Amino acid sequence: MDFKHYIDVVQQASQQVFEVLAQTATYIQLAIVLIVFGCSFFFAKMIRRNVPALTKIAKQEEANQLRKISSKFGNLVFPIITVFILMFSIEIVQKLLGHSWLINTALVIAILLICNRVTHDFVRSDFIRFVFRYIGIPLLFLHLVNLLTPIINILESMKLGVGEIQISFYDVVRVVLLGSVLFWLGRISNVTGKELIRRQEKLDFRTKEVAAKLFEVTIFVFFFLLLLKVMGINLTALAVFGGALGVGLGFGLQAIASNFISGIIILLDRSISIDDYIELEDGRTGVVRELTLRSTTLETYDGKDIMVPNEKFVTESFTNWTHKNKKQRYRVDFSVAYDTDIRKLVEIIKVTVASHEQVISGEGVPFEEQPDCEIDGFGDSGVNMFVEFWMDGIDDGKNRVGGDLLLMIFEAMRDNGFVIPFPQREVRVLNREDT
Repeated sequence: MDFKHYIDVVQQASQQVFEVLAQTATYIQLAIVLIVFGCSFFFAKMIRRNVPALTKIAKQEEANQLRKISSKFGNLVFPIITVFILMFSIEIVQKLLGHSWLINTALVIAILLICNRVTHDFVRSDFIRFVFRYIGIPLLFLHLVNLLTPIINILESMKLGVGEIQISFYDVVRVVLLGSVLFWLGRISNVTGKELIRRQEKLDFRTKEVAAKLFEVTIFVFFFLLLLKVMGINLTALAVFGGALGVGLGFGLQAIASNFISGIIILLDRSISIDDYIELEDGRTGVVRELTLRSTTLETYDGKDIMVPNEKFVTESFTNWTHKNKKQRYRVDFSVAYDTDIRKLVEIIKVTVASHEQVISGEGVPFEEQPDCEIDGFGDSGVNMFVEFWMDGIDDGKNRVGGDLLLMIFEAMRDNGFVIPFPQREVRVLNREDT
């Protein structure tokens, strides 16, 4: 009996399909769909050809983040044009033929193609891509075919109660899905916005960093409030609760707030910049590689990163070796024997040091910045000398100059017959008869 019923259902469905295929209106709609897809493809190709930002990136082309995003938007031109033309065609066909089921089906397919392309091109996180592809797109399909409402009713009936709190399965799915969408939009907006700000050549580095950090905080707060709205939390009640909570957090998070404000002050007062060489009060040194609102990263010459809270740069003293002028003065010490022609040696050492490619010297250089060799004092075994010189950058890491100059001074003294003294002791043996 049941088997015969299923056969009747299949036969009725088959008969309806044959009746639909026999209608002229079906083939008219099919022709319209094919024409729409063909025209959309033609228009999309023409637009991408005339708008360079939407063209595909060549393999040898070096593209920044904005160029990559605009190229991905170019992949959406075809399905977006298709959707708009199909929506317009539905209204016309509905009035002329009385129904437009085939065009509606094509519209659903075009919308799903847009969602799939967006998921493939713009979503980097594997988890969010999984949520979009296997939860979001199926739910969108059910909505487009008017089957989502019954499913929502079923999900809402599946509730879990904890005291007076009732949580339905639909609430969980909605928060996960929309939360993923908001997280993705926030990340895209944050990355794109900060890159746009940092590409403004009219702004100096610190202004761009302050604007980028403030933009990041604004995006975070905005999407956090949207997520609370999606979760059904009353923002008015949250404001009252947040006032009381803020007082408690103000005492517990003083260090974080202090570092945040200190980061803004550092960027505004221009005391620290990227690539500055910093020496802290405790003797640690490093090159500034990153400035955030919580800390500053110093990279040492032995490859270590020092994370320094921003508050230290406001409340404690530090030395910025390359703040306004990257030129630095250094000295190298050496000794010569007492019987040396010092005047001749001084000129030879000046010429030797000036020949180093990183030492500032030559015509046009002020006298006070030229290499200078002087006597430092008289030692036990010889005359203590030193040579002063100026160079760009720090005498360390890749710019290590002191060791090279010591070797050059040693070779110059050896080639010119100058003697480097060493400790000597004179022992006198007294005759006992004389005593």
